[in-house]
Amino acid sequence: MYERFYNLRERPFALSPDPDYLYPSRVHREALSYLRYGIEGHAGFIVITGEIGSGKTTLLQSALRGLDHQTSVSRLVNTMLDARELVEAVMLDFGLEAAPGMSKPHLLRELARYLVDQRTAGRLALLVIDEAQNLSLAALEEVRMLSNLETEKSKLIQIVLIGQPSLRDVLGRPELEQLRQRVTVRYHLQPLDAEETHAYINHRLRRAAIGAPLQCSRDVTDLIHWHSQGLPRKINVIADAVLLFGYGEERRTIDAGLTREVLDELESTGVMTAPAPATAAPPRPAAAAVSEDVRLREAQIAQREKQLVEQQRILAEEYRLLRQHRDMAPAAMRAVEPPRATRAAESRPAPATVRRVTASAPPARPVYPARHPVETTWTRLRRTLFSLAKPVWED
Repeated sequence: MYERFYNLRERPFALSPDPDYLYPSRVHREALSYLRYGIEGHAGFIVITGEIGSGKTTLLQSALRGLDHQTSVSRLVNTMLDARELVEAVMLDFGLEAAPGMSKPHLLRELARYLVDQRTAGRLALLVIDEAQNLSLAALEEVRMLSNLETEKSKLIQIVLIGQPSLRDVLGRPELEQLRQRVTVRYHLQPLDAEETHAYINHRLRRAAIGAPLQCSRDVTDLIHWHSQGLPRKINVIADAVLLFGYGEERRTIDAGLTREVLDELESTGVMTAPAPATAAPPRPAAAAVSEDVRLREAQIAQREKQLVEQQRILAEEYRLLRQHRDMAPAAMRAVEPPRATRAAESRPAPATVRRVTASAPPARPVYPARHPVETTWTRLRRTLFSLAKPVWED
């Protein structure tokens, strides 16, 4: 609907578990590593848990896509089964047909033969049970019994349990002590933090973009993170609604004001529930009427005004210094260059007597006529010692 308006190839926030849109956050990278290690290492039971909408199924899809062709997979998504129905469902997903009226021992024998044939052919048999928290205690015990199908060297079947946090409580029951001891890989998916939510949203927008991708600012993603608690499914619901509302109002840019309107609409219609009061406060009050873009523009204008005031002050100071320099220049030139009368007097021969200087000027050294040598201190001292007569010109 809005794909062409935002230059998108497809809806980036669809709820289907598409591995192409898996964002490699820290927790998802770790969970994927644990999952691959357990499968490739032929470990015991692998248990992956997480909150509703935390991305468990998408993670599982990505792990299954990375498997080679030497792995046979049986995946159960409907776990409201009893013990016998569970065995039949596993056989059907492996491609085995259970004859009508076949007893449970015969079912287990056929399944065991299939697993032995797979191991002989060098193939790995993998059983993945999604939503495993819904299994009854009898069904979980039947799963444990399936893990007993083994050779002297290794297990014939690898089992992965995917479920909600309540699966940990179920496995902690005393009746399942034997199953719990066989769990060798266990990981719990945590929600995304604010930084990862920002990266997650823009990652999906880039994956779906045809040209230049649409970008969501940090204030928008922080609002989405707070209302979604960092759960990818809730993030997808909010982000998809924001794009839909933006398309309806023909707004090319997604801002915090539009996001708040969408969140209010989702909460009023019951699609989303308001965060619990105990959770951390949102990055900004929801009642703020000014969007982040307006705040940013106001800050830029204020900064520009400060720069203009500073430039005006500098120009005024430079003008004052220029005026002062211009006013002082003639006086300095008069002080350096004597008047014409003074220059004329200096060009005439100097009189025999020394001119007296004004009190304001420092005493000048006496100027003698150029035709008589100037008597130095050494000359007077020599005349005194040797009783020499004074020169006639001195008298």
